[in-house]
Amino acid sequence: MEASAISPSAQLSFFSYKPHITRAYPCRQPWKQRIAQPTRIQCQKMYVPGFGEASPEAKAAKNLHNFFTYVAVGIVSAQLQQSYNPEAYEELMEFLGRHSLNDGDKFCSDLMRESSRHKALALRILEVRSAYCKNDFEWDNLKRLACKMVDECNTGLMRDYVRETSHSES
Repeated sequence: MEASAISPSAQLSFFSYKPHITRAYPCRQPWKQRIAQPTRIQCQKMYVPGFGEASPEAKAAKNLHNFFTYVAVGIVSAQLQQSYNPEAYEELMEFLGRHSLNDGDKFCSDLMRESSRHKALALRILEVRSAYCKNDFEWDNLKRLACKMVDECNTGLMRDYVRETSHSES
């Protein structure tokens, strides 16, 4: 077996080293230059600082997740009230009076552990929450409405500011 003539550091590099080109690497050791400079990925999105644990989209998804639980509880309670099981409706309303819906998963977890009847309600809420998210929620409409709301509010705020400042300067 022949020994390789290439040094181990050259084998690890993804870029070929060309010593005659000094413009690309002002220092004599190009691998040190690459390590010293952080690589920035070029993309068309904004950098959003301050969301170390999650992206803004992840935080919005968490809020939507809790909102879907709220919607599912509303759907299930309406079904129970209008249909076959007024006792279950009363149990759900009584439970809602004692527990917050701010954290959807905690609400469902507490509901499951209340009793076997409550467990059935919780499973129904989980089923409706999933079905609503996957089949009934209008994601395109959400984006359209959110963008429209931002544009209208920005325009209104700027208009109010211009009115305020133009009256105070005259």
